[in-house]
Amino acid sequence: MTDRGTTARVTAGFGRNYLVEDTHGTPRLATRRGKRGDIIVGDQVRVSLDPSGQAVIESALPRASVLMRAEGTREKTLAANIEQIAIVFAARPAFNPHFVWRALLAAHGAGIGALAILNKNDLPDIEPARSFLAKLAALGYRTLGVSAKAGANEAREALMHVLRDRTTLLVGQSGMGKSTLLNLLVPGAGAPTQEFSHRLNLGKQTTSSSRWFGLPGGGALVDSPGFQSFGLRHLDARELAAAMPELAQVAGQCRFADCGHLDEPDCSVRAALARGEIDPARYAFYRQVMAELRG
Repeated sequence: MTDRGTTARVTAGFGRNYLVEDTHGTPRLATRRGKRGDIIVGDQVRVSLDPSGQAVIESALPRASVLMRAEGTREKTLAANIEQIAIVFAARPAFNPHFVWRALLAAHGAGIGALAILNKNDLPDIEPARSFLAKLAALGYRTLGVSAKAGANEAREALMHVLRDRTTLLVGQSGMGKSTLLNLLVPGAGAPTQEFSHRLNLGKQTTSSSRWFGLPGGGALVDSPGFQSFGLRHLDARELAAAMPELAQVAGQCRFADCGHLDEPDCSVRAALARGEIDPARYAFYRQVMAELRG
């Protein structure tokens, strides 16, 4: 890096300090002076050296994508410049189907691909989770079932097939085995961040931050902290039906072009629901999210 600046990738954040990697993969600690919150993991940034030799983030380059969640009036950006989201869930502890469905809607809204991963598929009480995965596949979503512990080699091979050469954000509720999957694919994944954190006396990275890891053979994984809810207040209510495959298939047949598929007459979505072509649980979920977006 020269004092005239270079381009780097943000791989971790520590308050006003960030860990960045240049195009050669060399890590460096950089600061963002006078600003906070405008830089996130995955950003491509311009970094220069001040007279003391300290790396300083000058600006962020335009993002190709950004994934966020919104709880009430608060928005939380998870990562930038990702190509797909991998949603990890498991039979134990009990997963929330709405979390998975919400993450799929967020991916659609961000214009990125999505993949649902059932982890711990060796558990004896796996059938409800497998049934849920099968229903997602029937809707056209990409799905994968693995066991990171009981079938590590098979899981690694299957995961690398869908992750290699792509930038993927891992999300999931706490306890679903996301960290186990990460360490399976990137052994010792937490070591580089922890090393910088302790050596530079920055303390541990906050649990609200994501981390970027290069994948062996190409591509990257962005690990996000486990969380229990996935707010969608940032989405457009008018686009919600188009983001749900089974609704999108029939929504264009309604009498009114701006039909919200709630109580309007001659609604093709509610007609399909009455014929048993749409899962009542999915339609109830649609109504719930619509109420949030219109509230």
